Amino acid sequence: MELVEMIYRFTEVFPEQERYGLTAQLRRAAISLPSNIAEGAARRSTPDYARFLSIARGSLSELDTQVQIAVRLGYSNTEDEDIVSQQVDQVFAKLTALMNALRRRGAAP
Repeated sequence: MELVEMIYRFTEVFPEQERYGLTAQLRRAAISLPSNIAEGAARRSTPDYARFLSIARGSLSELDTQVQIAVRLGYSNTEDEDIVSQQVDQVFAKLTALMNALRRRGAAP
């Protein structure tokens, strides 16, 4: 959830012309992370949970790429990118650890 809040703050300064473009895309990718984790956790099977974690990790990679694009376009500075990227790295590591734990239990996609 912290990453979602960070992305909303990160995109507040984007130009109006990006409202329905990169701003919306970044926010959707950020929101999909906890949403997919929650949906997977609510499933009755471990393989389903693992599949939704994989989707969340894909959204996280998408988000990371979009943050880099925003910086390259001059919509944000590298200091903000560093803060967001650190959070992305932490979430990625946690998701990977959880996925590996599920794999060890035989629930890998």
